[in-house]
Amino acid sequence: MICMIFLSVMSLIMNGETVIFNFESPATSGEWVTVNDVVMGGVSDSQFEINSDSTATFSGTVSPENNGGFASARADIENEFENFEGVVIRVKGDGNIYSLRFRTDYNFDGISYQAKFKTDADDWKEYKIPLSDFKPTFRGKTLSDKPKLESKNIKQIGILIADKQFGKFELDIDWIKFY
Repeated sequence: MICMIFLSVMSLIMNGETVIFNFESPATSGEWVTVNDVVMGGVSDSQFEINSDSTATFSGTVSPENNGGFASARADIENEFENFEGVVIRVKGDGNIYSLRFRTDYNFDGISYQAKFKTDADDWKEYKIPLSDFKPTFRGKTLSDKPKLESKNIKQIGILIADKQFGKFELDIDWIKFY
């Protein structure tokens, strides 16, 4: 057992990756909260659940009613992650496009840096996204006058589904790492 743990740590160090979330502990589920368009009068709903196989599922329904149209989940990041170039996320999708989002503060609302990825239905896939691909946005609009995203400044992580992708959605997440 000790040898396996040592090999895992060495593999992590050798790959230059650091795990942000891997959902191996049920306590992890309390760190993620959902924020849906109900904050502005919409009726979309979502859940973020930790599964018995140490994955998480972000699922729900995105509705256009009452000018709605988004669902999201987010978590605070307490550690400092310095000098990483990007993020890798392993997910099993439903064919929808999702945004991986980072915030550089703990505020409920404000600027987020986001990068989109299109999932394949029912297939596990890793998405490796350089931090340089994350664009600063505020309520769906890209901002041009903000500094580039640096790993040492990240305070929150989130997943968002929007862009008129109405209906049921489901995204399984195995882990999220910095590289």
